[in-house]
Amino acid sequence: MTVALPRAFGHEVAWRRPLVTLAVVAAIILALFRRDVGDLVHIWWTSTTFGHCLFIAPVVGWLVWNRRTELARLTPQALSPGLLIVAAGGFGWLLGDAAGVALARQLGLVMMLQGAVVTLLGAQVARGLLFPLAYAFFMVPFGEELEPPLQAVTVEIVMPLLHLFGVPAVVDGVLIHAGRYWFEVAEACSGAKFVIAMLAYGVLVANVCFRSWKRRAVFMVVALVVPVLANGVRAFGTIYAAHLTSVEAATGFDHIVYGWIFFGVVMALVMAIGWRWFDRAPDDAAFDPASLPQPRFGRIDMGVAAALILTTAAIFPAWASAIGARTQVSPTRMALPEVSNWTRAPLSATAPWQPNYPGADHLLIGRYVDAQGVAVDLSIAAFASQHEGKELVGFGTGVLREGDRWVRVADLPEIAGGSAMRITATARDGTPVERVVATWYRLGGIVTGDDKKVKLATLEARMLGGPPAAVALHLSAEGPRAGAAIERFLRSLGPVDRAADHAIGIR
Repeated sequence: MTVALPRAFGHEVAWRRPLVTLAVVAAIILALFRRDVGDLVHIWWTSTTFGHCLFIAPVVGWLVWNRRTELARLTPQALSPGLLIVAAGGFGWLLGDAAGVALARQLGLVMMLQGAVVTLLGAQVARGLLFPLAYAFFMVPFGEELEPPLQAVTVEIVMPLLHLFGVPAVVDGVLIHAGRYWFEVAEACSGAKFVIAMLAYGVLVANVCFRSWKRRAVFMVVALVVPVLANGVRAFGTIYAAHLTSVEAATGFDHIVYGWIFFGVVMALVMAIGWRWFDRAPDDAAFDPASLPQPRFGRIDMGVAAALILTTAAIFPAWASAIGARTQVSPTRMALPEVSNWTRAPLSATAPWQPNYPGADHLLIGRYVDAQGVAVDLSIAAFASQHEGKELVGFGTGVLREGDRWVRVADLPEIAGGSAMRITATARDGTPVERVVATWYRLGGIVTGDDKKVKLATLEARMLGGPPAAVALHLSAEGPRAGAAIERFLRSLGPVDRAADHAIGIR
């Protein structure tokens, strides 16, 4: 039996060397950035939000395979301008490494691989593979910032439906008291994971099934709006089922429905809505090879191109190692400050809380009480420097850790320039306890409560040689007057920057 191989994938001499070279270069780049590859795979495999990323690489392969007939009519030719994409990706990776932003590192890695394709196969092939190359960006986990606004949207959908069906309900931030139970519209219930997955799915369908850009745009709106509305109805259904039966029965059923059935039903609904407007036949050509112009400049030898790609990619990890070697001497011992008119007291035993900074060089927490019995907890986390796994701001660090017993109720207005959050938990005696936590970060000569400014200041310090030390300072108090208690303590503590500098030994 004879097997006929497609001309575009190794059967044609013109394609054999470029594809082998590309495979070798891609393997070396993945090995060079193996830490980021490992992080990506770990997220894909363990995160329910980004589980769909596991399927992106096979989809990209399928998209390329569908273009094999058209690609067979093209001749790959190494072009030097593609090195600019490799360099841009490498520099983006460097900025992400310096700022401690995993998203930027992972985007940079994907761009370097895309640049390798463009450099080794040429502009004509890259244009024919434009959509598969762009679709590869969905391998990068992004979109967690959608969770808070989608939590709010879910609450706005649920509350009118509960009232419509006669369920007495009140809302406090992301907590809904409906009938006999309290429900948290948690990040996992926001529908963000569904919206992110539907974005990737919708973009694929829009490209494969539509030619008209207007129809593609309308389909994408439907693909994103329907899941948000459906998730709100699902959350309402869970609460209503608990009202009629029990919370155990309702939440158990909800996990089964949401995990195995709900996604499929909504996906089918979106496809059914768009089906009658599909205007691209399954056997239509993905692109017209004859319409792609020949490049006029930039041609280089394949071996030289491969060497330049690898040299360009290798520059940035070496650069990162050079700028990451700096550190600041951290005091061997740290102590919480003495604060006038406040005395030290034991921490709460009924509902203890402390921030999570697993990479900090020092982490201190203590309780202060004034003459009127007002209690405030002060926590200081100090870093001599920051790097991967040792970051001032990151997922699961700070006020709340991943899977914490404390739950964010709502974000509050700033307190003296620091971000503020209201959180709640169940005390050991079964009663609910609320706290307000105010947060300040001190690094690079600034004090801020903004995570984004922290990342920018970290980037500036790493790239331009500023002081690498960083401090997180939290003030926390319980009860309805927690915000006033924190402000009162601040007046006695003095400027936050002075307290933070003292913590790392700067007088």
